[in-house]
Amino acid sequence: MPFAALIVTAFGIDSSASVISSYATSVLPRYALTSVVLASGVGLCATVIGVACAWQIERYRFPGSRWLAWALLLPMTMPAYVAAYALSDFTQFSGPIQSSLRTLFGWSKGDYWFPEFASMPGAIAVFSFTLYPYVYLISRATFASRGNELFEAARTLGLSSRDAWRRAVLPMARPAIAGAALLVVMETLADFGTVTYFGVETFTVGIYRAWQNMGDLAAAAQLAIALLLCVVAVVWLERRARRRARYASVRAKRHAVAIETQGVGAWARTALCLLPILIGFLLPTLLLLRLMLGDVAAIAWARAFVWIQNTVIVGGAAAMVALVVSLWLQSHSRLYESRSATAAERILSFAYAVPGAVLAIGILLPLAWIDNRLIEFAKASFDTNPGLILTGSVFALIYAAALRFYGVASTNVAAAYAALPRTLDDSARVLGASPKRIFRDVHWPNLTRASTAAVVLLFIDTVKELPATLTLRPFNFDTLATTTYNLVKDERLPEAALPSLLIVLVSLPAVRWLARKS
Repeated sequence: MPFAALIVTAFGIDSSASVISSYATSVLPRYALTSVVLASGVGLCATVIGVACAWQIERYRFPGSRWLAWALLLPMTMPAYVAAYALSDFTQFSGPIQSSLRTLFGWSKGDYWFPEFASMPGAIAVFSFTLYPYVYLISRATFASRGNELFEAARTLGLSSRDAWRRAVLPMARPAIAGAALLVVMETLADFGTVTYFGVETFTVGIYRAWQNMGDLAAAAQLAIALLLCVVAVVWLERRARRRARYASVRAKRHAVAIETQGVGAWARTALCLLPILIGFLLPTLLLLRLMLGDVAAIAWARAFVWIQNTVIVGGAAAMVALVVSLWLQSHSRLYESRSATAAERILSFAYAVPGAVLAIGILLPLAWIDNRLIEFAKASFDTNPGLILTGSVFALIYAAALRFYGVASTNVAAAYAALPRTLDDSARVLGASPKRIFRDVHWPNLTRASTAAVVLLFIDTVKELPATLTLRPFNFDTLATTTYNLVKDERLPEAALPSLLIVLVSLPAVRWLARKS
């Protein structure tokens, strides 16, 4: 329904045929080039950081490695747009760094050069240090399964450490790393807060500019379709690049023991793994505390509970809806061999590749049409106006979040089902169990852990989601993300520090649980 609404709006009767042609010769090339440069830079940097840290943690033991193993997930709680404004305030002309330099050397404005953080390189750095945990988490799980065994086998065949990793470990882990990098790219393309604050003109910025500033819904829908096509192209290229790859499946007889390291090399590994945590989590958190404590009187403490309540309601409801739908579809696909359930599950899983700005437009249009029809029916039949039932409540917001992050629930449930032998189903059928009882007594006990992980991950993503939340939230319904964005947009940074820190605090228990179970 959202995709159909986008197409009708973009190329329907009411849309202007000249809109897309004018955009194609003016802003579209700039949006496309900026998006490609940003996504490519972030994908490469986040992959290098995540893979390097994952291999060090899984292969070696060094000072602080046990703590760093879970602490490397902490930047997952820090939204990119929060880190962006915290680090930008820290490095700007009136910030502590440049002020200290001017005081120390007696400089004035124009006497020295300092890099502009609110730029494309700054955006790449912010995204890389806040999104690398996705690559780290998946890469570490892959290395833990077979990476050490393959590395040792290659070493016994005479390869150096570098060649053993490059020729044995990396090819085995490549599909998982490529999938994680693709996830990082999609998150980057979907971002709105960071690129807006830094003035980086991506497709998402263009969509909001055409819709909110210019009032041109057809142009916004056409840009949304162009962005969607870019995402589809990225997914297709990644899958095509590895479609001919084949991997031998050999069960390891033992688990390789991590190597104990000492001296300079050990401390270098500690520094390597500590740096992403420092830049992606510790420094932004300290800067937020500095901003908040610098102007405590300006902070709206009384409204903090409302922001947390709204955020938890949307995040929890979206997570549960996505999980229930995923369990229902995948259980029907397995127990009843339903082709329609399998097809629906695959289609819904693709929604994770769709940016929030695209989904927001696609969802708002049909729901607004339904709301208007319901109002007309209620007036004609009951002489009353029920108001905007769907778009005027949190329904649209929960719908968008559940659809946007459905792939998170789907991936976890599918992985748990893949590890569940079908012989268990056959044995239960022989004993006379119905499909419902098989799911209740056989499947669900084995799906509990994966389902919990899905809810945790989906909740974290929903808490940080900004584009869809900003567009679809009801009036006077502020979440932590929207409150942070609105305050930062008005340059009220000390006031924005509280909801920013609360986003981290709300997500922190979920990430800690995830780290313990990974």
